[in-house]
Amino acid sequence: MTAIAPETVELTSELISDPERGYTALRRQAPLVRVTLPGIETPVWLITRYEDARAALADPRFVRDQAKVPGYVQDGPSIAQQMIDAYGLPAEYSDYLGIMVLVDGAEHTRLRTLVTKSFTARRINALRPRLEQITADLVAPLAARQEAELLGDVGYPLASTVICALIGVDEHDVADMRTWIREYASGDPELFVPALRNMVDYAKGLIARRRAQPADDLVSAWIASGDEADGGLSETEMVALVLLLVNTGITPPALFIAASVLALLDHPDQLARLRAEPELITRAVPELLRFTSPVPMGAPLYATEDLEFAGMPVRKGEAVTSALLAANHDPEEFAAPEELDVTRELGRGVGHVAFGHSAHYCIGAALARLEAEVVLDQLLVKRPDLTLGVARDELEYFDLPGEGRHLRALPVHL
Repeated sequence: MTAIAPETVELTSELISDPERGYTALRRQAPLVRVTLPGIETPVWLITRYEDARAALADPRFVRDQAKVPGYVQDGPSIAQQMIDAYGLPAEYSDYLGIMVLVDGAEHTRLRTLVTKSFTARRINALRPRLEQITADLVAPLAARQEAELLGDVGYPLASTVICALIGVDEHDVADMRTWIREYASGDPELFVPALRNMVDYAKGLIARRRAQPADDLVSAWIASGDEADGGLSETEMVALVLLLVNTGITPPALFIAASVLALLDHPDQLARLRAEPELITRAVPELLRFTSPVPMGAPLYATEDLEFAGMPVRKGEAVTSALLAANHDPEEFAAPEELDVTRELGRGVGHVAFGHSAHYCIGAALARLEAEVVLDQLLVKRPDLTLGVARDELEYFDLPGEGRHLRALPVHL
């Protein structure tokens, strides 16, 4: 029996980031709900249930690239273009946005293969001593003055130092890159348009320098792999990948670190349990990923044919997207999903979809987990006096179109 969806719902940034008030009613109404996202006119089918999200992300009948839909004829701007427009990004930069996220099949495999060599589990695990030292060096002066703003003083510096080193950004330029990426993620067109321009220009210069003088970094490896004719990358693709890795390797991990600290401060019983049993941290971080889901919405997927999905009819060319935060709070999959439980044993695989699933599973997942483990250990487990630096209701947030609401800052006392 085919379920009947409710009328189209406008999904605001506030609702996108609210797993209980935002999604509970929608999940009960139908497996797929027709919604419009902030700044996007084209309705999409929203997936809110865990098993459905995993199924869609692994279903070959759905593609990321709308142009791959058989018989596709562009009728107005695509959802991806509407997202770019909603950000207010200049059209001339569109070639640098969406790489890997909006490609499929052999093209996606080619790009992913050229990046994943630097993100193997062995290489990431070997970074732990370096991450511990970077974090200790960041925390020491903060502890001396007994106050900090965790996003600016810890999250962003740690994440930017690590990902920039892997890419090949020169050490003396990391602070600039960190500033640009924060401005890019600010939601303010007066800040993020110049920031995007600066990052593109920097990436082009970095590629030119590595052509002349290779180093042990990703950009040099891309250049050594040959040009497009040899299965390598064009300069446009290299610039796009630098932007992708800088963006996804800095902003989500930094926001996750802050959100995790806040979640544990909001649940003092769980923080006390973690401090009493520090070995739980490897279980706590996946639970915090499930609980906070730093990237709450997945990328749109397009149906390549008329099909039935989760008992609902989806027409060829229509888009579906997964509410990853909602899926991670699905009561059919998780007992008491609204509760943070650092002892929770998640299900098969990673047990959540905070990093996506299947072919587009986040390349930097292991690195993000490791960064969070190190920071939470040094900030919360080994420093039992950390508290919020402002009243809970005085914390400030900012909205990103289609990406929900995020902490602007997290002041604390140490």
